[in-house]
Amino acid sequence: MALNNTYDARLVQQETAVGAGVQILLLALLGSAIGMGPAGWLTGLAFAVATWAVLSRALHRSRPRTFGPANRVTLGRATLVGGVTALVADSFQSSPPVTLFVGLTAVALILDGVDGKVARRTGTSTPLGARFDMEVDAFLILVLSVYVSMSLGPWVLLIGAMRYGFVAAARVRPWLNAALPPSTARKTVAAMQGVFLLLAASGFLPYAATFAVTATALAALVWSFGRDILWLWRTSRTQRVAVREVRELVAS
Repeated sequence: MALNNTYDARLVQQETAVGAGVQILLLALLGSAIGMGPAGWLTGLAFAVATWAVLSRALHRSRPRTFGPANRVTLGRATLVGGVTALVADSFQSSPPVTLFVGLTAVALILDGVDGKVARRTGTSTPLGARFDMEVDAFLILVLSVYVSMSLGPWVLLIGAMRYGFVAAARVRPWLNAALPPSTARKTVAAMQGVFLLLAASGFLPYAATFAVTATALAALVWSFGRDILWLWRTSRTQRVAVREVRELVAS
């Protein structure tokens, strides 16, 4: 049995290596198509190495029997996000072809609704898969916000940085780590960020409409995070009061 577990672990690790290889292949295709500069290449390669290293470490910790079809979809989406990241890094020197940029981003956003369905239908939902999916989403939003901020201003970076700011705050305020109740509104707001940022990044809209779309995305995100933080604070406060009352009752 130990040998089988080791063999399965190697197969799982091979999947991440294949993902890194596909990422490099995509970068080569982009480089030959648009003549990508050093910034794009280095950023894309760094993304590929970081994704492989972080995912391999997470798999080693969780030790799944197989990588799973849903994770393969998410890994494919991460590869597309790596391509988008390289294009954005390269855009500091020259603007990427709009069709290519929009196409890669659109496919990555569409696949966001696929991996979850695959996981549920195949019975392969795992905490690691959910976290992997969430991190890919968050990084794509960050990259898109960087791109849009170059035309609208640094305030757009708040969209991409908000989730990472929340994670950093949770290290200082542990009550922020509590589980949130399911929310359709939260999922809707999260999904609209990528769509609205892609609209803003596409250049298809006039400046006023681009500004309005991006501002709407930010306002919705602030409302969503604010509502969740308020719920977590109230829940934490209620729990603290209950614990204090129990302690006082025991002491008396």
